[in-house]
Amino acid sequence: MTLETFSGTFGLWMGAALTLCIFSFLYKDNPFYRFAEHLFVGVSAGYWLVYNYWNIVKPNLIDPLREEQWQYLLPLVLGIFMLTRLFPNVGWLSRWAIAFMIGSGSGIMIITYLQSNFLEQIKSTLVPLDPTGQPWYVVVNNVILLVGVVSGLVYFFFSKAHTGVTGRIARIGVVFLMVSFGASFGYTVMARISLLIGRLYFLLHKCVGVI
Repeated sequence: MTLETFSGTFGLWMGAALTLCIFSFLYKDNPFYRFAEHLFVGVSAGYWLVYNYWNIVKPNLIDPLREEQWQYLLPLVLGIFMLTRLFPNVGWLSRWAIAFMIGSGSGIMIITYLQSNFLEQIKSTLVPLDPTGQPWYVVVNNVILLVGVVSGLVYFFFSKAHTGVTGRIARIGVVFLMVSFGASFGYTVMARISLLIGRLYFLLHKCVGVI
């Protein structure tokens, strides 16, 4: 058996063993599950540490400093300040870095969200309702979209009591919100089921060879 064949076989059965260790939690919490969980967390932490260094820290900080771009000393200092939280005597320095990060990040994200979420959402809601020149199902879809947006906004309008016409529109908004939440929850469940199917296929096809 060559080294390549051995490594492939070893990785295959190691993956199967760790998968069964995770599935063992369906019975109850046990040392096998905790071992697989801790191993996953440790490997993930190590992977993202190496990934962030080579793809973020090195190209965006170390390489510019080697090229004598001294303006990058500011993020270096702020990054060191973040690490001072590990030392109680100088931990207050981390507040400067956190304040700078929150302030600059908020300023950037306000513009981004204003353009991508707020304005684009309004633009997507301004749909044509004239049936001339477009299929009927497009008009129906636009009407449903408009009713859902307006009724949903009325539901979150708490300056007026939800009685009478306002209450009826708000109840329609609740229906649209529940449908939206249900669809999101269903998508999440579907994604988890897909992961389960992938693991079962891995065990039954590649390891056992049943399918």
